[in-house]
Amino acid sequence: MSAGYDYVIVGGGTSGCVLAARLSENPSTRVCLIEAGGRDTNPLIHMPVGFAKMTTGPLTWGLKTAPQKHANNREILYAQAKVLGGGSSINAEVFTRGVPGDYDRWVEEGAEGWGFKDIQKYFLRSEGNSILSGAWHGTDGPLGVSNIPEPQRMTRAFVQSCQEAGIPYNPDFNGLVQEGAGVYQTTTRNNRRCSAAVGYLRPALKRPNLKVVTDALVLRIVFEGRRAVGVEYVVGGKSTVTRADSEVLVTSGAIGTPKLMMLSGIGPADHLRSHGIDVVQDMAGVGQNLQDHFGVDIVAELKNHDSLDKYNKLHWSIWAGIQYTLFNSGPITSNVVEGGAFWYGDRANPVPDLQFHFLAGAGAEAGVPGVPKGSSGITLNSYTLRPKSRGTVSLRSADPRALPVIDPNFLADPDDVKISVEGVKISQEIFAQASLQKHIKVLHFPDRNVRTEADYVAYARQYGRTSYHPTCTCKMGRDDLSVVDPQLRVHGLDGIRICDSSAMPSLVGSNTNAATIMIGEKASDMIRGNA
Repeated sequence: MSAGYDYVIVGGGTSGCVLAARLSENPSTRVCLIEAGGRDTNPLIHMPVGFAKMTTGPLTWGLKTAPQKHANNREILYAQAKVLGGGSSINAEVFTRGVPGDYDRWVEEGAEGWGFKDIQKYFLRSEGNSILSGAWHGTDGPLGVSNIPEPQRMTRAFVQSCQEAGIPYNPDFNGLVQEGAGVYQTTTRNNRRCSAAVGYLRPALKRPNLKVVTDALVLRIVFEGRRAVGVEYVVGGKSTVTRADSEVLVTSGAIGTPKLMMLSGIGPADHLRSHGIDVVQDMAGVGQNLQDHFGVDIVAELKNHDSLDKYNKLHWSIWAGIQYTLFNSGPITSNVVEGGAFWYGDRANPVPDLQFHFLAGAGAEAGVPGVPKGSSGITLNSYTLRPKSRGTVSLRSADPRALPVIDPNFLADPDDVKISVEGVKISQEIFAQASLQKHIKVLHFPDRNVRTEADYVAYARQYGRTSYHPTCTCKMGRDDLSVVDPQLRVHGLDGIRICDSSAMPSLVGSNTNAATIMIGEKASDMIRGNA
């Protein structure tokens, strides 16, 4: 067994970077962070526009879902980051946090101490907003948040079309009121991505008490009796066991964390035994309760080259590169997903139940339809904010190199189908308003044949996909399916906590990056014993 540390953090993603930075602030605390992917050196990571090029490829695990029985048995691409910074290194940089009720609901679900009044300070502590301030925003935190410098003209037309459709303008989705349409703030600083690796980890790397190991596949958590004492990992074919004198902190994400727990003998006993894994602790909830946002896109072709798609042409892309390199401006400063809205599929709801993402381009992400070659397009996707469908993550085999079986079970609940369809109809309504209509040549998806309710349902089942927000697979709480307590300690075991999006009791009504950073911030205080 190699040299010991106080804390071994498994997973250098969003929350892992936060924990490594915060825990190593104390010079006498020895911290080791282990990440399966490499360093965040790929230049695409640091350009805001790079998101569109990273939804598949070497910075991801190459995952697909199991055939989705309520989505035409499609296997849907399932981008999960495999790089330092995790999702925050490859996401679309959209900065939203959900509404206070999302976190107050967690308390009702058994997560005492996680109500909005308890966690708001962690949102503020993490946030370094370049323009907004006051009760709802922090200005000095490690996570850079800023306005998009020059919203693309199609994004501006989108925001105006929303207003024409009766959705009011909202300059701040993270303020007192979430509903409305506007231009997203993004996790960028000085026109470069501010991932958790950049904002939190990079300043901490020079500390002698922090060790970061990359390209390391963790095979299992090592237990002595009921206590976690370290982890076994492989780098370049060589296996090492690293000891954790205080705690093992699992931050491998909503897919990686339950997989690692099960490989380590913690999970549904029958499932573990079926793969020949010795049971350390029978826990029914590990890998259960998977929740994700199911986004449905609509795509229009434009009359002219008015969207970012014009930069698919070589001479324009060279020009964009020169502009960014010399002047730190131009289309590369765009996160593509510039505009957004929160609105109602069902007006009876007290807060919005739909979120919209407007992309000033078409076919930007893997698995999303584009427009005919040579033309330019725009995309609007929408998703049900608090889906009722529940899925699972399970083992394919006992081999740690085997990818897990991911079944989000999208659209299993009829209410999710209903709200998804409303999202597509509202998306079409927005595209039909004057400000966008004057630029649109033809709506390709859905085409004119989608008319009846049944047509819309069929469209959602055929074209919906993940919005990259898997959560809740090792949820916090007190019931039979909960895996961790409100201190994030695994029930019935010692020396191990789960401190990432898998511990959410339920999915928040927004993008999940800011909430995951908040979990890392609060976890670091709990671990350090700061009340």
